Order: sequence, then structure tokens, then C-alpha cells
Amino acid sequence: MALKTLPFLLFTLLVMMRGLLALTALFVAVLGKDTFEGHQVLRIAAKDEAQLALIKDLEEMIEFNLDIWQGVTDVASPVDIRVPFESLQSVKVYLETQEIDYSIMIEDLQAMLDEEKEEMESAARVAQPRNTDSFDYSRYHTIDEIYSFQDMLVAENPNFVSKIVIGQSYQGRPLNVLKFSTGGSNRPAIWMDTGIHSREWVTQASGTWFAKKIVTAYGTDPTLTAILNKMDIFLEIVTNPDGFYYTHNNNRMWRKTRKPNRGSSCVGVDPNRNWDAAFGGPGASGNPCSETYYGPSAHSESEVRSIVDFVKAHGNIKAFVSIHAYSQMLLYPYGYTRTPAKDQTELHNLAKKAITDLSSLYGTRYRYGSIINTIYQASGSTVDWTYNQGIKYSYTFELRDTGRYGFILPANQIIPTATETWLALMAIMDHTYKNPY
Repeated sequence: MALKTLPFLLFTLLVMMRGLLALTALFVAVLGKDTFEGHQVLRIAAKDEAQLALIKDLEEMIEFNLDIWQGVTDVASPVDIRVPFESLQSVKVYLETQEIDYSIMIEDLQAMLDEEKEEMESAARVAQPRNTDSFDYSRYHTIDEIYSFQDMLVAENPNFVSKIVIGQSYQGRPLNVLKFSTGGSNRPAIWMDTGIHSREWVTQASGTWFAKKIVTAYGTDPTLTAILNKMDIFLEIVTNPDGFYYTHNNNRMWRKTRKPNRGSSCVGVDPNRNWDAAFGGPGASGNPCSETYYGPSAHSESEVRSIVDFVKAHGNIKAFVSIHAYSQMLLYPYGYTRTPAKDQTELHNLAKKAITDLSSLYGTRYRYGSIINTIYQASGSTVDWTYNQGIKYSYTFELRDTGRYGFILPANQIIPTATETWLALMAIMDHTYKNPY
């Protein structure tokens, strides 16, 4: 097909799409819950830089309403994109016309989501846990169930675990942080957060498992015991509660916060582009409808601002680990610049140790390196800000998998994911403890 016919063909397809989009909007309005019937996740592979640029162009075609699961990085790394049913034909024509290779990773997203929902509903019929020993760590839980778990854990361990509410989400939900401490005041501390991107359910599930692991391993695991005898651990499991609630009740694929944007019908800010570290720079979007919208100003989101205020007020946090999914990576600063972090060598060596420990359990392979060199340029990210605050051991995890299921990781992978990740976290925490600064 001649390239010059492409614009006309795309225009024709777009006209056809408008009717379908209107029907989809009506369906959602009636049911109140977004459906992903017929949506596919395509894995796209560029042969060269020219094709990479064409895929980047495709990512920015807002009329296709695409959801970038794994964006353009380099020729060696595939791009994963969720394509709505009404855009499938147009996108496939675009790729085939440009002779760009693609495969279908997920044939029908809604079928996978139905399976996930059925599993959750089936598990929910079982009696609610009376304590954290009977809590089912091998399934996905709602925000109410996780908040209830936190309260039970505190009640069971009053001299070791406490709950701090560091702020409120836009919609008024508490921003709960669990503090694990054996005493003392303002001791050096380690921070961990999960679920800043709400659809990454394996992270909140892993965070819940980590909380229980800290309680059970203290006093039996000599390494963790030594760490907690000198340091505190802070863990925020549901870092984006409004978004998380929304993924359970309205749109499973929701990533951002839920605060309305002035002058736009599109809601929410990417809380991992909202930090004051090259805020608004390349690798983030000024378009409120984008999944990487950086927001009206740095720290505009209360979910981000609450952590900023907490970190500054504490003043003695020595390691900061923010946990995402998916793609199996362990990343350190910087995301906004190719200038190496001053502690690059130490951060790189520690990352290598951590992923080696992680892979020792099931052989799960992780990539590691600075954000910009390993995944993509990203400005306004969490760990760039924390590193610039003087928190040397600032890391971001991207948990399982590498795209077969993407954000819809089956629940039977929760415990294996959490267990292997714990080994990497222990490597980072132990190094932090043994290398005070």
C-alpha cells in the first residue's frame, strides 16, 4: 500500500470509530463500570530508530485512546499498548503499513478481568479473617480489607507496629503508614511504598505480605532483627487510595489520582510525575488526559505532598523504596538526566546484589540501572526527588511480569512475587544498616 493513501484510510476509519465510541460511552454511563470488551494488548517491536519514532508517533495519537502499558525505550525493548476495540483496525493498519512487527499479548482484556473478578468474589464468600494469621495473602483485596488488615496488625503488635495517618487523599481517604519500631525517637529509617499507580495490584498485595513478614521475621531472622534494633521501617501500602478504590469499582486500568483538572474533563495526575525533580520536563505530559500528566504544579497532589512533608519533617530517612509493576526492573536515579548520580557506582553494585538475591529463589530475571538508561526518561519521579533530598539509597522496583499478563498478574503469583522481592529488599535494607551516612 502506498504511504500517501494512509492519511485517507485512517480518516475513514476514524469516522467509523466515532459511532463506536459514542456507543461505548453510553454503555459505560448505564453500567457505571468501564468495560474492556474486545480490547487487546499489542506487543510492538521496532527494527530500527525510524520505526521507534513511528511507534512514538502512534503513542501520541490521542484519537485512538491508547493506554501505554510499556512505552518506547530503545530498539531492543518491546512496546506494550492496550488498544480499545474501536481503534484496533486503525492501529493494526498503521503498523502493517509501516511494516512494524507486532503480536497480540492479550486477546481479550475483559475476559481476563472477568476471571480476576470471579476469583475475588469467590474468595470473598469465605468468612472475613479475624486476625492477620488467617488473612489470605494469596489473593487481591479491596481497600477496606487492606485497611482492616492494617488495624488488625497494629492491634496484635501494639509495642512494635503503629499506624500513622500522614494526610488525606483528594476524596478524603486516610493515607495510612505503618511504622515498625523497637523504640527510640527519630531513629534512622527505611521507607517503602506500594500502589502509587493504582492499577498495579501486585504491589499493594506484596506490601501487605511485607507488613506481615516484618512482624513474623523480627526476632527470628537475625539480619532483620539487627536492622530493626537500630532503625525504623515505614510502609505505605495504599499510596493512591482514590485510584485504588476506582480500580475496584469503576475502571480496573486506572493509574492516576482522582482529583479533577481545571478546564478539562479528564481526571487525575500521574503521582510519579508530580515530584519537584525537573518537574514538567521531558518524560512527562502537560496534557491532563495523558497517563503521565504531571499536574498543575509540583506536589499538587495531596498523596504526594503528604509524603514530601513526612520525609522533610522526619529528616533521618536513609533508604527510600517505591514499588511499581510491571517489567522486572530495579532502578535508581536519575530519570530526568543522563548525568550519573554521584553515588552511581554504589547504587549500581547494590542493585546487582539485590536482583541476584531475588533471582536465587525462582530464577526470575531482572534488569537494573538508572531510570533513564534502563527504562525511559521521566521527570518529576519519586526517587529522583528523594535522592536530591539526600536519601542515598533511593530505588524503584518494577515487579512481575514482563508482559504476558502485565497489570493483570494472576493472584497465584502474589506470594512468589512478594517472597522473591523480599530478598532484594533485605539486601537494600542490610546495606543501608551497615553503611551509615
